[in-house]
Parts: sequence; C-alpha cells; structure tokens
Amino acid sequence: MWRAARPCERLCLAIGTALVLSGLAHLLVFAVDGGPWDGPVSWRKPVTFGLSFGLTLIAVTWVTSYLRMGARARAVLLAVFAADCVVEVAGITLQAWRRVPSHLNTTTPFDTGVAMTLAVGGGVLVAVLSVFAAAAFRHRPDGPPGMPLALRSGFAILLVALLAGAVMIARGVLLSRTGHQQAAYHSTAPLKPLHGVGLHAVLVLPALAWLLSRTAWSAAARQRILRAAVGGYTAAVLGATVWAALTW
Repeated sequence: MWRAARPCERLCLAIGTALVLSGLAHLLVFAVDGGPWDGPVSWRKPVTFGLSFGLTLIAVTWVTSYLRMGARARAVLLAVFAADCVVEVAGITLQAWRRVPSHLNTTTPFDTGVAMTLAVGGGVLVAVLSVFAAAAFRHRPDGPPGMPLALRSGFAILLVALLAGAVMIARGVLLSRTGHQQAAYHSTAPLKPLHGVGLHAVLVLPALAWLLSRTAWSAAARQRILRAAVGGYTAAVLGATVWAALTW
C-alpha cells in the first residue's frame, strides 16, 4: 500500500500513524501519572482520540482509493481531512495536559477558542466524509468482490456515527449556555457507544472484504460472510441507538 501510494496518500498515512503513536504514548502517560479514566478531564481523551483519528485517517486514505472520483478532488479532500484530524487531536491533547476539559469548555476565552475550534473541525469532518460517502453511492466503487457493499455500508454507518457526534455537541452546547456546565460534560455519555462503534465501520467492513478476497473460499461463501458481518455491525449500531434512547 505504501509503495503504490501517491505523495498525498503517503503523507496521510504518515500522519495517521503519528496520531496512533500519540494515542499509545498517552496510554503510557496514563499508566505512569494515573488519574481517572472517565470524566471530562482524563488521559482517556488523548488516548482514544489519537487512536481513533489515526485509524480513521489511515482507513479513509485506503478505502477512498476504490471510489470513482477525480484524483485531484480526492487529494484535496484527503489533505483537508488530514489537517483537520491533526487539529482535533492537538486541541484535545493540549487541554488534557492543561488539565481542563477540551469540549464544551467556555471557562476562559482561550478554552472557548479551543472548544469552538474543535466544534468547527467536527463540522469539516462531517462535510468531507459526506462527500466521500456520496461518491461511494453515486458510482459503484472498484475493488475486489464485496468491496462495494463493504464501502457503502461502512460509509452509511459512519454517517450515523457522525450524526451522533453532532447531536452530542449540540446538546452539550445548549446545556452549557443555559448554565448547566457539569450536566453538559456528562450529557454525551448516552451517545458515546453509538458514536464509537459506528465510526470504524469504514475500516472494519472494507478490511474484511479485502481479507475475504485473499481466501480460496467460493464467491458465494465470501458474500454470505460479508453480508452477515454487515448485518451484525448494523445490529450493533441499532443496539447502541436503543441504549442511547433509553438512557437519554
């Protein structure tokens, strides 16, 4: 993959790897420094966001190579996406080292600026990934057998996860602006499983399709396995949605 990659793709893969390493490094920081794992101020956030954004950037760089879209447009979108991933992880990591919440924190002008930057960055992520998702549904993606189904399902579930993230931010901002700051920090909990599970469908399902294409199993068997995986992932997302509704 690295040898066949174009310069923009290599840059995105390198940045994604660096973000993953940042998440792992902060896992070591947590092991040494300790402190709570849950809550708005913890080492969990730079760990999970570093790993999640890094893996997502690597996955998106890979899977969009199967989309039928202009090379220049894809390169620009990937560059914007990579820069946004860096900004998001950097802001979260900065606030973790400052021992203050990163999201929904309007305590000081600086904290407000960081929180707003993260919120705007989230909007950019939604816009870029929505363009990629639209390309996946507009034209049948290339790739080995099963990849079109995996890509379209992965992007559809990813959009659900992004919607859950947008709802978390919107609800938190509303509570924060009405003077319920602590409630704002805790209001995101019901939607976190839905957001986290759905976010990586665009990596898991295409990776499974690629692995199945390397086996000697029949095309019918590979298709059944992939459809079962899509169904199982969809069931997990629906379960997380029900849990969010019940605990809202």
